[in-house]
Amino acid sequence: MSAPVQPPEARVEAEHPEAAGYRAGRTLPLRVEAMRQLRRRRTLLMGGILAALPFILIVAFAIGGTPDGEDGGGGGGRSGGRINLMDVATESAANFAATSLFVSAGFLLVVPVALFCGDTVASEASWSSLRYLLAAPVPRVRLLWSKLVVALGFSLAAMVLLPVVALAAGTAAYGWGPLKLPTGGALAAGDTIPRLALVVAFIFVSQLVTAGLAFWLSTKTDAPLGAVGGAVGLTIVGNVLDAVTALGSWRDFLPAHWQFAWADALQPELEWGGMIKGAAISVTYALILFALAFRGFSRKDIVS
Repeated sequence: MSAPVQPPEARVEAEHPEAAGYRAGRTLPLRVEAMRQLRRRRTLLMGGILAALPFILIVAFAIGGTPDGEDGGGGGGRSGGRINLMDVATESAANFAATSLFVSAGFLLVVPVALFCGDTVASEASWSSLRYLLAAPVPRVRLLWSKLVVALGFSLAAMVLLPVVALAAGTAAYGWGPLKLPTGGALAAGDTIPRLALVVAFIFVSQLVTAGLAFWLSTKTDAPLGAVGGAVGLTIVGNVLDAVTALGSWRDFLPAHWQFAWADALQPELEWGGMIKGAAISVTYALILFALAFRGFSRKDIVS
């Protein structure tokens, strides 16, 4: 029986334990991977799209006039049981930033997460550079860990960029003031930034499922678009299933069911129940998917 084939990095460590200067933990530093990803065209393009969205919304409101609710502005500001922030979008910069998150959280913010996490490993395979990284040698766990941390970092940066630009643009267009709620009442101007930060944090945690799907698929295929498209497609399927009310309480186990639980952070009295449940569901699924990615990649025969 032939001996099992060892990965290149394992052979180097076994055959040359005295290799001067080699430390597995120092290979592929995070700053190197971050700069590689930052210089890529798709990173700059995605950043440009997210930065442009608030200005597009301002132009749309300027052309269409002040947004009104379907009930004439006095019906409580809810649509389908969810807060409709569009009714008060132009009341202040804080309202405009919250509205920008509201219109993008369901799909637009899914795309950068799927792109950064799904393209990272598969693109190396498509360029036939993955095997050279491993032969450097970069340990497989180290390679995946570096790429995952950087991908999640860029995903978080994308989610922070949108409300920051929206606050700046909204201040210029509508002025600074309290965050007025469509259900009545308002949050003091001093409370809006912490609340919006909480909203961004929850959106990021809720998108960890998409990140896990994209990253797992990225370790299974050499086609970056397949990993990105697969993650986006499965996320859409989750949204469709959540709309099937016949599933009843089974929908509570769908991450999509809790994607707008962050609206509880924009209430006079902060409510944690929905956000805690949604975060727990998302983190559980994400940990399983990340574990599958690391387990599968550690045993995969890298030929590209």
